[in-house]
Amino acid sequence: MSAGVELDPVTQKHVEHLTEALCDEFGELHSRETIDQLVRDSLAQFAGGAQVNEFVPVLAHRFARERLKALTRAGAAEAGDVLFVGLGDTGRGQMAAALLMLRSEGRITGHSAGSTLGTDVDAGVVEVMSELGIDLSEAYAKPLSTEVLNAAEVIVTMGRSVGAVEIPEGKRHGDWRVGDPTGASVDEVRRVRDDIDRRVLALLADLDPRRHERGAGRYGRGRRGALGARRPRGTRGGSRAGRARAP
Repeated sequence: MSAGVELDPVTQKHVEHLTEALCDEFGELHSRETIDQLVRDSLAQFAGGAQVNEFVPVLAHRFARERLKALTRAGAAEAGDVLFVGLGDTGRGQMAAALLMLRSEGRITGHSAGSTLGTDVDAGVVEVMSELGIDLSEAYAKPLSTEVLNAAEVIVTMGRSVGAVEIPEGKRHGDWRVGDPTGASVDEVRRVRDDIDRRVLALLADLDPRRHERGAGRYGRGRRGALGARRPRGTRGGSRAGRARAP
């Protein structure tokens, strides 16, 4: 179960308990082998070769659960999910996914992930999103996974600093030149939030133009062509700009 990660007996029992909970939830949809493998892999990613602390099993459980839900969505061929890929999933992608859910009133689901695994969601991001009534206090940084990538209908990379992202065949892809708010001043984080918000409104108008027309600006005017054409297999995302800190 540990997949090379050293676990003390108490933590091992905790992981086994969380795995059983996932089996109870997804056992009719996915095999025990699949669930075990995703838990092992998620645990290894969050442990990162370091000593496992008390939070790692919980984060691994949450991440494995998200991956299992993504496998289920992909199998059911559900449409409408949008994945925002940032650098460490501590800022831009988190804001974009939450704003998409807010502006679409939950009609379109947003997800976020990082091309690398970050730590905690930036405190400034949590603060400025709370100004819009969005609570990110329980959000956590997640690495990019094949399951979540394949389940999305639309994939948005959040700038060149994200690096190369293999876009699966048939997915709509866009790249947003957005500054990185992580570690920036609160005023700068607000500027980045508002920039992302405008882009989200344009994306919603692009994804659902008929509703946009009927709603007489329900999603705002935005820019036309918020994404662009579908890309072939193996297309890589990435370019960025903006005044915020650029890693």
